[in-house]
Amino acid sequence: MPDPFADRQSGLTAPATQLISIVPDDGNDLSTYVRGIAVTSSGLVRVTTVDGSLADIYVAAGAPFPVRVARVWATGTDANGIVGLI
Repeated sequence: MPDPFADRQSGLTAPATQLISIVPDDGNDLSTYVRGIAVTSSGLVRVTTVDGSLADIYVAAGAPFPVRVARVWATGTDANGIVGLI
């Protein structure tokens, strides 16, 4: 099916074009920084943002949370089914 938006650049406020599964890891950054996260089971997610800030955020299941993330920590994260929006 043709993409009517193929000739346009996707900005940070545009819908995600890719999704990646995220496994929380205390020792490694994500292979690709994401512009938002979503979860299948609500809970806290400890993240390092792309500017290096550390934060614990509550993410509700089914409600994407717009934050640019470099790392999702295993310690401090109790949400499940984490997906990164690119």
